[in-house]
Amino acid sequence: MPIIATAGEGKNYTPAPEGTHQAVCVDVIYIGLKPNPFKDGAMHHKIDVAWQIDELRDDGKRYVVYKRYTLSLNDKATLRHDLESWRGRPFTDAELKGFDVEVLIGVNCLVNIQHKPSNKDAHKVFANVVSVMPLIKGMAKIAPVGYERHSEQQEQPPADDSPVTDDMPAVDDIPF
Repeated sequence: MPIIATAGEGKNYTPAPEGTHQAVCVDVIYIGLKPNPFKDGAMHHKIDVAWQIDELRDDGKRYVVYKRYTLSLNDKATLRHDLESWRGRPFTDAELKGFDVEVLIGVNCLVNIQHKPSNKDAHKVFANVVSVMPLIKGMAKIAPVGYERHSEQQEQPPADDSPVTDDMPAVDDIPF
């Protein structure tokens, strides 16, 4: 049986609007091992974090924005920087031993979105999440609407050699 590839018609893609928006985390998607373009041969585990913002598209559905991260809490990692900004406090040594990023699902925040033109096509614009912040005190939370979690996730990353200990924080102790 033949497998036919076509150029397709392309989609009219309207990026999420720029600015600061209230959002709710709707998914954490494990992408797999990907090469690091800055370190020859180095491979890193990657995840996408997905947020629904409170603004509606033309079809009445909420915009969904994503940010790709290296799955690391190293002190220079963007994931750690964004999570500490979102939490409003740094990680403790105990929390740095292991943090389940799926606890983010359902948690509200403010995301700052900036538009950036594509390197390949100047007419295409991408909505990039450039910062993640906690909600303003007293701000009403929003719930996900009509989002189905990514179901075909690749195999999860293998656990590292770090021992799991009883002094690791319980999920209820994490301020999300």
